[in-house]
Amino acid sequence: MDNTTFPKTGFVRLSQILAPNGPIPVSKSTFWSGVKDGRFPKPQKLGPKTTVWLAKDIRALYENTNEE
Repeated sequence: MDNTTFPKTGFVRLSQILAPNGPIPVSKSTFWSGVKDGRFPKPQKLGPKTTVWLAKDIRALYENTNEE
């Protein structure tokens, strides 16, 4: 994913985070496992069926892993 197409601020949904649409190339189950054990950022609930992440947290995650 091009670094310029991912939002810098605001909220993002899981479909925007995971490949092929997003920058994180893992499955949903791997991502949720990573959230549970602290490898990935914790989500925020906007409603009973709406889960989001801060775009800056996801951006920091993949920018830090690309630098290593």
